[in-house]
Amino acid sequence: MSSLPSSKQISNLDGKAQKLFDLSYDATNQCVQCGYCLPACPTYESMGKESASPRGRINLVKMAAEGKIDIQQDLAEPIDLCLGCRACEVACPVGVPYGHILESAKEVIAEKQAEEKQFPFGDKVKSILLSSVFPYPKRLRFVGNLTRFYQSSRLNKVIRKGKIIDKISEPMAQMEKILPLLEAPAKRNKWGTTIPAKGETKASVAFFAGCIMDAMMYRTNRLTIELLTSIGCEVIIPKTQNCCGALHAHQGMMKQAKEMAKRNIEAFERSGADYYINNAGGCGAMLREYDHLLVDDASWYERAKEFVNKSRDISEMLVQYGPLPFKKEWQGMITYQDSCHLRNVQGVHQEPRLLLKSIPGATFIEMEGSDRCCASGGIYNLLHFEESMKILDAKMENVKKTKAATIVTANPGCLLQMRLGTERQGTSDQVQTLHLVEVLAEACELQ
Repeated sequence: MSSLPSSKQISNLDGKAQKLFDLSYDATNQCVQCGYCLPACPTYESMGKESASPRGRINLVKMAAEGKIDIQQDLAEPIDLCLGCRACEVACPVGVPYGHILESAKEVIAEKQAEEKQFPFGDKVKSILLSSVFPYPKRLRFVGNLTRFYQSSRLNKVIRKGKIIDKISEPMAQMEKILPLLEAPAKRNKWGTTIPAKGETKASVAFFAGCIMDAMMYRTNRLTIELLTSIGCEVIIPKTQNCCGALHAHQGMMKQAKEMAKRNIEAFERSGADYYINNAGGCGAMLREYDHLLVDDASWYERAKEFVNKSRDISEMLVQYGPLPFKKEWQGMITYQDSCHLRNVQGVHQEPRLLLKSIPGATFIEMEGSDRCCASGGIYNLLHFEESMKILDAKMENVKKTKAATIVTANPGCLLQMRLGTERQGTSDQVQTLHLVEVLAEACELQ
């Protein structure tokens, strides 16, 4: 059997094809094209074409790395249409690292766009937000505070009545309607503080506040900390933490993602905590892959591995150090929608279910296809609204079959997407969508 060609044996590779070859070619050749990934892929199911499947995308990356197709013209769109849910990795019998291949392709595509100065308006806005807003916690909090004012002043009612946002962007208008009501900014936990455990201290944990969670869902962060202290955890909020870098990595901005990872590693190392806790499946997946992100940086790799070893989802900690101090019975049936990155990347799927089943009075109903993506995909539902809604509407039919009055998720993007689903289905007045932390806190009578 002949060995695979090296990049030197493939002539006429330009700079970007060469980089794609170096980053991903060996990984693409692990794929045996068996097709086990096809039934697991939400975009293949909704679009019905090979280029929308993991197998097809891997083959396109391989061909681009060999210089057989153009990176921008032939590869960019199929890669951009991938949700990045990574369900294919779980289904793959030979362990193809699809997430690594996807990230490599996105990095090279982003560099190619910059090189050729091919930036549509939407990409320019996205780049500005990711470069000038998300890396800066104070700026994000300012956005959150503006949103709170927008809601409390009832300006949102005026904007909706005039359909002002609809005229700019239908996806943005629909997302605005299902934003959670923000509580007073004064209730947001201050970074750099330590909250003592209630009773005996069982563990010291450092809490990752996130960017969207800290800016827009800080009530969930506050309740997360209260749940942790109720089971005996001292909670430290590292002052110099920042965005996890997931959104940047998903858009091919790997240099920025690596810099944010390093700042987080430093911030959490200084906490001296036993564990590093997060409450967002997407953020947690990124945090738990910092060792992969920094694998080529000898001065950071070991520190990244230690960071990963200490990282935990909130549900894991609550199961490990519980039981929770429940004080009231839950009324009605509950179903759970997995966060793709919590399940497929972090490997956490039993803990949230165990916690929901432990709530007094609660009836837990497993949803058909609960492990399949809801098509939030970070900002996928804004960039590819119609494709996202096809997948979401099918998901909501499965929710309907459960007859549950409460949908529970463990990721902010999933939370908003499922709320949008109930709006589209016309059941938002009958079915509520809550973060796992909110449900547990309510059962513990934490406000």
